[in-house]
Amino acid sequence: MRRAVVAAAATLAVVLAAATDAPAADIDWADVEQQATAFLSAYIQIDTTNPPGNEAAAAQFLAEWFRQAGIEAETFEAAPGRASVLARLKGSGSGRPIILLNHLDVVPANPDGWEVPPFAGVVRDGYVYGRGALDCKGVGTVDAMALVVLKQHGVTLKRDVIFLGTADEESGGKLGAGWMVEHHFDRFADAAFLLNEGGAIDVLPNGKRAYSVAVAEKTPCWLRLTASGRPGHGSAPQKETAVTRLVRALERLREYPPALRVTPEVEAYYAALAPLQDETRRKPYSDLRSALRNQKFRAAFLDKASDAALVHNTLTPTVLSGSEKTNVIPRTASAELDCRLLPGEEPAAFIETVRRVIDDPEVSIDVLLNFPPSASPTTTPLYAALQALAAHEHLPVVPSVLTGFTDSHYFREKGIPSYGFAPFVLTEDEGSREHGLNERLSTGNLRDGTRRLLDLLQSLE
Repeated sequence: MRRAVVAAAATLAVVLAAATDAPAADIDWADVEQQATAFLSAYIQIDTTNPPGNEAAAAQFLAEWFRQAGIEAETFEAAPGRASVLARLKGSGSGRPIILLNHLDVVPANPDGWEVPPFAGVVRDGYVYGRGALDCKGVGTVDAMALVVLKQHGVTLKRDVIFLGTADEESGGKLGAGWMVEHHFDRFADAAFLLNEGGAIDVLPNGKRAYSVAVAEKTPCWLRLTASGRPGHGSAPQKETAVTRLVRALERLREYPPALRVTPEVEAYYAALAPLQDETRRKPYSDLRSALRNQKFRAAFLDKASDAALVHNTLTPTVLSGSEKTNVIPRTASAELDCRLLPGEEPAAFIETVRRVIDDPEVSIDVLLNFPPSASPTTTPLYAALQALAAHEHLPVVPSVLTGFTDSHYFREKGIPSYGFAPFVLTEDEGSREHGLNERLSTGNLRDGTRRLLDLLQSLE
């Protein structure tokens, strides 16, 4: 880790030295691409795998970048090694600030199957490879570049621009965005709105493009099932054990048919997608509620996991735990379930349904993670600015609903409208690499993403 931080710091010094020589007239986008590429490569080399996180090195790396560029920055440590960073570029004060939110931590990356080491920040064939290139260090790089370019060129916006890079998002954000909102909300309480990860310029299978802007998210309701039974020797089992109880409970949940429900947010999402579809989907997407009554369409629609997840609650067993030895029957066996609830669902009612379906008093249920559902309106100046930005590229804006979650809910709960949009053009193949093998981001996306973000910030009324 220390070697990576030293290497990153050396790269940072070179990048900033080049940046300070940039002309104060028109922006040299080739230079921006070069700076952003070098920065992201160095940033990826700081391993912030969560757990354990160790985001402090990344927070300091970013803070140093801002300070050397003449922008105020400070770091905040929620726990040893678990730090977030905040930088603020002053505007004229005639408008309330905007927060650019991103997170410093990344999910684990087993090098098996990768074309390059996942934490080497390799630049190859026009791409920066590495864990976090998409989620979320590429977003953080573009956010940081936007502030630095504005500072370099002496552009004063009507609003302050607040860069907020947080720890712990991949585990729920309690030591990152949640902690910042709880302990340091005064640093950004005056913000009018927030831009986060969660959307992008999607390239559809038919080649058409659309600005996908996340306005709502499904709610996580992570559960742990713990089955109890009599322990003993594996050679002489009881008729019922903790493991058999757990297996039966999971099978009952697997067989239980979830109720379909089209929320207003999901209905608006597919209606906005309808004009971009081929003839067979255009009409069904324009009225998804009615279309799902058709058995043939419903079967085809539910066959695609990303579509199915938007019209019902999901329940996915992910972590299983039983005995530590093959010949020992454990007293308890457990399973962790990644459950995601549609907007408007009551977690307590969902958990009661799970309990009823399992129908076994020897299986207990504990909640591991849950927070209220959140959504933002499509009537704010920031959403209008995103629509105008898309119109420049002759593209529509699609208000999307995320099947996953981000840190946006912490700010929505405080009354700050928050939207998910990374200004990158992503194909299905590129998007599928997030949390997967060979995660990467093109250097062209770093350049054009910075340009789009700057256009957005300058046009924001």
